[in-house]
Amino acid sequence: MPDLLLELKSEEIPARMQRKAAADLKALVTNALVEAGLTYEGAREYWTPRRLTLDIRGVDARSKDVVEERKGPRTDAPEKAIQGFLRGAGLSSIDEASVESDPKKGDFYVASIRKSGRAAEAIVAEALPKIIRDFPWPKSMRWGAASATPGSLRWVRPLQSILCTFGPDTEEPIIVDFAVDGLKAGNVTTGHRFHSPGEIKVRRFDDYAASLEKAFVVLDAERRKDIIRHDAENLAFAKGLEVVPDEGLLEEVSGLVEWPVTLMGSFEEDFLAIPPEVIQLTIKVNQKCFVTRAQGAATAAGDNALSNDFLLVSNITASDGGAEIARGNGKVVRARLSDALYFWQTDQADLPDLDGLKASAERFGLDLKKPLDQRMAKLDALGVTFHAKLGTQGERVARIAALAVTIAETVYPHGAMVSGEDVSLDALKALVTRAALLAKADLTTEAVGEFPELQGLMGRYYAALQGEHRSVQTALEEHYKPLGPTDQVPSDPVAIAVALADKLDMLVGFFAIDEKPTGSKDPYALRRAALGVIRIVLENALTLRLGALTPAGDLLGFFHDRLKVQLRDSGARHDLVDAVLASGSVGNDDLLDVTRRVEALGSFLASEDGANLLSGYRRAANILAAEERKGTEIAKSVDPALFAETEEAQLFAAIEAAEGDLAASLDAADYGAAMAGLARLRAPVDAFFDKVLVNAEDDAVRANRLALLTRIRAACEKVADFSRIAG
Repeated sequence: MPDLLLELKSEEIPARMQRKAAADLKALVTNALVEAGLTYEGAREYWTPRRLTLDIRGVDARSKDVVEERKGPRTDAPEKAIQGFLRGAGLSSIDEASVESDPKKGDFYVASIRKSGRAAEAIVAEALPKIIRDFPWPKSMRWGAASATPGSLRWVRPLQSILCTFGPDTEEPIIVDFAVDGLKAGNVTTGHRFHSPGEIKVRRFDDYAASLEKAFVVLDAERRKDIIRHDAENLAFAKGLEVVPDEGLLEEVSGLVEWPVTLMGSFEEDFLAIPPEVIQLTIKVNQKCFVTRAQGAATAAGDNALSNDFLLVSNITASDGGAEIARGNGKVVRARLSDALYFWQTDQADLPDLDGLKASAERFGLDLKKPLDQRMAKLDALGVTFHAKLGTQGERVARIAALAVTIAETVYPHGAMVSGEDVSLDALKALVTRAALLAKADLTTEAVGEFPELQGLMGRYYAALQGEHRSVQTALEEHYKPLGPTDQVPSDPVAIAVALADKLDMLVGFFAIDEKPTGSKDPYALRRAALGVIRIVLENALTLRLGALTPAGDLLGFFHDRLKVQLRDSGARHDLVDAVLASGSVGNDDLLDVTRRVEALGSFLASEDGANLLSGYRRAANILAAEERKGTEIAKSVDPALFAETEEAQLFAAIEAAEGDLAASLDAADYGAAMAGLARLRAPVDAFFDKVLVNAEDDAVRANRLALLTRIRAACEKVADFSRIAG
């Protein structure tokens, strides 16, 4: 079967756009083939900084003939309606139509319209110009003289050539005949712009890829990544070093080169006085280079020191082995590190005009002899706006500090183990307050101004330099965490209190001004904040009643929605989460408590007793629902004197015992025991339904038995709303 090869070659495509663009091209072209009635065996996309390529194998040579039946008017319809039907169906005479009968509508005309199949190359030639013109680039441009013409082609960068061939392995493929804005499809491409700029004639994908390789173009992006990774590791290993992994940078760099050549450069050791994260980010952002460290440094406790050697990726094989390229990159790296060193040193020095910061320092109890305190005072004194309706950053810090202390008092009423030290509640509150007051101080530092990604981390470094308690240092970095589903959560009590306060202040504030997430829009990352609160609470097993901290009911509902997502991702059944949250017998603002109830309910229902009791509950609930709809009398309480069967008495005794056990277990939040109490109902419930006729002829007996069912339903619903459980 024929194969289709397509290459769209242009000037540099931004690395961040390449992978998605190639996937978009594959989807658009294959969808167009399928919609036109063609099938294919497989398709794979490729990309480099200068080309998007599509290799589609086993394409049908032509689409199949199709017969479409079109229903027309009744045979006794007016002539005008019949003539309209003939024109629409492309028939010259009514004799070309057939007649079919409908028992209700009578006889009517039917036209059989045959559409002949089309050659695949004609379908491709028709589809590709529109795909290219309407390609979904995030940003695109016009160029050249044609750019002045309305409707001229737009592309991410000037499109230079189109290669499109089609045909089977056994024959010479044809060039698919189409053009876009004067660019005519052909069978020619070019290789590396410096090493091999000459034309390459192409037949099909295999010789295309091989020819490009000879012309210094590695077509497969994953292979380029492997080459870079392997060569970088070898260069580092030869000097007793290892590469600091950075998959994001590796992805980006592989999209900057067609012929990856990895080289090593260096900078002065004096720059290693800068925090390693600052060095790494400086070199990454400005020069797209990888940093290195001593072999095994990552496994040594607390050792994240870098070496002064870095790795860069060139797009050419230089005649001098890359020495001049490495030297030039080293020169730029040194200049950027000089800036970073200046930021680092400036942030440790006193700010000018400290007198203007005294009012803020007094308001927050800050020590203006300390650089980080000065930065916090500056943040307040400048009146930096957090949000127009939620005040300044200084006002927000004051809220966070107060809320963090409340959280500490709630979660750790007897003090806590902080950085390996057992501290009293008063000492804990003092540490929490100090951490909260300094949490946003690094926002005014030079380092964070240059690299916003370092906020929190730089706060930790500067807090260490001025001798803050280790837990305060940790809290300054970790109060932003977790930043994503795989990010670690804070575990130190001081960091926990500040992190929760930071996120809850965001959530309460934005919900109060009605800036809630809507659909896919969440400009303030409130979903992430809520999931952060949930993960911190659950992973640290914290008992925290959100109702007192988040008074808005819709915010608690928002937490419940996020909790459902979190628990489902952890393997919990969504119906069990709904069943627990719908139960009104236990408060639902304690997320840890809700989670434990879900876990206990899941374990219970997985047992034989749980599954059978669920069946018994449903039978009881269904009978009650039916009788309640009919208005059947149900006794307000169970009267043992009306029992006619032993099973009634046994069930009543079991319910009485279970209710007492349930109340005690729920009060103690011992949900395993609560489920065990419910499990004891299983046998008497089964026996009751086996031996007892609920709808007895005697009205009083029937009402009494229905009251027993009401007690079964109520006992189960003290744990969860069993009516919401599926299966």
